Amino acid sequence: MDGRSLALIALAAAGLWQAVHAWRLRPVHPQDGIVAPDEPKQSTLEQATPIVQGHWTLTPRAEYDITARILSRDDYSFDALAGLIPEDLALGWGAMSDNRILADFRITQGSRFYSWRAFGALPIPAQEVIEHSANTHVIPADSSVRSQLARLRTGQVVHLSGLLVDAVRGDGGYIRTSLTRSDTGAGACEVMLVEHVEVE
Repeated sequence: MDGRSLALIALAAAGLWQAVHAWRLRPVHPQDGIVAPDEPKQSTLEQATPIVQGHWTLTPRAEYDITARILSRDDYSFDALAGLIPEDLALGWGAMSDNRILADFRITQGSRFYSWRAFGALPIPAQEVIEHSANTHVIPADSSVRSQLARLRTGQVVHLSGLLVDAVRGDGGYIRTSLTRSDTGAGACEVMLVEHVEVE
């Protein structure tokens, strides 16, 4: 078998893998209405022991517990954070977990950001959108959590619990968590060490 044939087989295998991956992560469609009504719960930590994960040292800032609808997910393999944070989850709760509200929005993710845009007039005030949705950088606490996070699908209601953390890499790279739901733009993402995952 020549090199060209091998290359075609490799391309076909890669295409098949991508198709299976996309099917496995296909969106689900929950019922109309608010499917994640509760606000996230956050408790500040005054003192906490740093956690080492590979080349990263995590400093816990708060305990964090959230039940939310997954508005979008984005996987990363090659950027500077991928070794620590393999997925970002755009999460919505309250009005931002309701199909009837979300139908008026285009939601996208990329380059570690989550963005939304209304197709027409906003169905709810912009500040309510900001305060009831967030891009969350999820750090799996162990291999079991990593596997669970990798299987999450857009549209699912998921319960995550763990810690909001700041992270510093051995070479000086760093990322800091937001500690409020009312911010927006760069620095507004939650950086969460996920210790427990449950699909509702």
